[in-house]
Amino acid sequence: MAVTIKDVAKAANVSVASVSRALNKHPSVTEDTRALVLEAARRLHYIPHSGARSLSTQRTDTIGVVLPDLYGEFFSELIRGIDVAARARGLHLLVSSSHGDAGEAAAALRSMSGRVDGVIIMSPYVDASFVSDNLPSTLPVVLLNTHGEVQGYSSLAVDNYGGAAVMVQHLVETGHRRIMMIAGPANNWEAEERLRGFRETMARLLPAFDPREVAVLRGAFTEESGYRAGQQMQALKRLPDAVFAANDMMAIGCLFALNEAGLQVPRDLALVGFDDIPMARFISPPLTTVRVRMTDIGTRALEGLAFQIENPEGTRNVAQVLQTRLVVRMSCGSAKVAGRGELAT
Repeated sequence: MAVTIKDVAKAANVSVASVSRALNKHPSVTEDTRALVLEAARRLHYIPHSGARSLSTQRTDTIGVVLPDLYGEFFSELIRGIDVAARARGLHLLVSSSHGDAGEAAAALRSMSGRVDGVIIMSPYVDASFVSDNLPSTLPVVLLNTHGEVQGYSSLAVDNYGGAAVMVQHLVETGHRRIMMIAGPANNWEAEERLRGFRETMARLLPAFDPREVAVLRGAFTEESGYRAGQQMQALKRLPDAVFAANDMMAIGCLFALNEAGLQVPRDLALVGFDDIPMARFISPPLTTVRVRMTDIGTRALEGLAFQIENPEGTRNVAQVLQTRLVVRMSCGSAKVAGRGELAT
């Protein structure tokens, strides 16, 4: 039979309450008593029951994370940042994917209620009513990359518009005029902000240029959709000077399609992305992109959530916008870059 807390109390010759307080690091327990309890627990191979522990401490030491997907370097780097910060605090993660579906996101959130101390959510469907409909009002929440400030909840968002604007400006300054964009999915707020930054900056910097001369192709933030876009642009009467993919995964897929067609980047056209996933610097040619520090975003999200958990009376409505950074590599044809080095501005 499994060893119980009563067995530990008997072996240490202390009360069950003393064992509980010692295992939960309560300050009222002396160091001698704590040592006796820990030694007895070790000798008996006692494993505390997490459910019972959470009843006594009102904590599960578990953080819920709901993301649109778990595939790809962007999400793996984001989870890594969350995990590093969680481990530093002795917290564990319960991770789920919504697969880009509102119903799945709602089901994932409801399943976490009562099992986690707080939740980090990234979903294009999230607003205040969505969160309140699916989670207790007292549960700490941090939202990632939502469409604007969500009243009553802390949020972190990347400056998607500004990052796209800086990239377009760089391409124009390096002599490109016919710039095509491979945009993300239409129902995704991040994708729409990047597309808005592209269109408005093109109109501002190239007012005499007819935007109808270069199409905007839609992708799905995947390599496959970037590959299909790369195939589609080959059917155009005239290739663009440059292609701005709304994320690096689509840029990599597009590069593969262009290579298959015998087109070379940047000799025949420039190619740039967004996110600066680790792979971006190791493809050939290395990819010019907009750097989003995914690991830092995950770390900040966890730290913000931990602050809410530890300070339940504090404010929850803190909105942060995280700035991006242009990273210039060889794929844009910039003369400033040599070899595999990079220039971050």
